[in-house]
Amino acid sequence: MESDRAQLAARLADGIEALQLALPDDAQARLIDYIDLLARWNRAYNLTAVRDPPDMIPRHLLDSLAVLPFLRGATLADLGSGAGLPGIPLAIARPAMQVTLIDSNGKKARFLREAVRTLPLPNVRVEQLRAQDASGHFDCITARAFAGLAEMLAWGGHLLARGGRWLALKGRVEPGELAVPPGFRVLAVHPLNVPGITGARNLIEVVPAR
Repeated sequence: MESDRAQLAARLADGIEALQLALPDDAQARLIDYIDLLARWNRAYNLTAVRDPPDMIPRHLLDSLAVLPFLRGATLADLGSGAGLPGIPLAIARPAMQVTLIDSNGKKARFLREAVRTLPLPNVRVEQLRAQDASGHFDCITARAFAGLAEMLAWGGHLLARGGRWLALKGRVEPGELAVPPGFRVLAVHPLNVPGITGARNLIEVVPAR
């Protein structure tokens, strides 16, 4: 319903203002289009445990958009993208960035391709692969805690370009979680204050050691 969409848009606008982000003029409407599509597909495909669109605004959109200030370069790979998080919100917010969504799950890859086609997202491509089987080099790599940090880097670290940034979204971060494989170092752990989310959110920024 139009009134429901207006409420979602208002909640999103408030969150973007709280995060002090600047987005393209059409970005907020396109982000709501994405939530509409995700909610419809989720009823049949169970893409996310978050069922209600109002809850998707903070837990999916704002949580993803909080990464924006840390993006660098022209290319981004989103590993274990799932329903397209954080890759699709970031692609909408940064249309000049070339974004690759990587996920090995067939039904999730189908949803991602449909999102790219219908939203539309000309700066996005989808690869149905395991991270360890992907190729190329990317200025930024995002990963929404689909595994431990050391595991993620072991599987996908070969994709990080020289001078690139690995941006891992995590909840609470214990000191032992910051151990990384040889060839990488943790540059910083950034606490994120995401509107509408009460639990701890952190962004671990990793760079090549060389």
